[in-house]
Amino acid sequence: MLKDQDRIFTNLYGFGEPGLKGAQSRGDWDATKDLVARGRMAIVDEVRKSGLRGRGGAGFVTGMKWSFMPKEVTDRPHYLVVNADEGEPGTSRTGKSCGSSRRN
Repeated sequence: MLKDQDRIFTNLYGFGEPGLKGAQSRGDWDATKDLVARGRMAIVDEVRKSGLRGRGGAGFVTGMKWSFMPKEVTDRPHYLVVNADEGEPGTSRTGKSCGSSRRN
């Protein structure tokens, strides 16, 4: 049986509070400060080295997608668009993780 501390999605079934305070109470943000301190490119490089790919049919490399974001922050807003479409066969698992484990 999977131990609670080993779970990635700690509120997958929506039993806990879905907002930021609920996520913090479950420890979901405990290492965020250390992670952010490593810097953008260190995070992108780590994700790229992991080989993590999107769940869609194309399986696009996540680290590569993240590397497309502007390197310098200006007064112009930047957005990373995440498509959680489940129109392709075999991709019907994304919505559940996006819906109940959001970080807002």
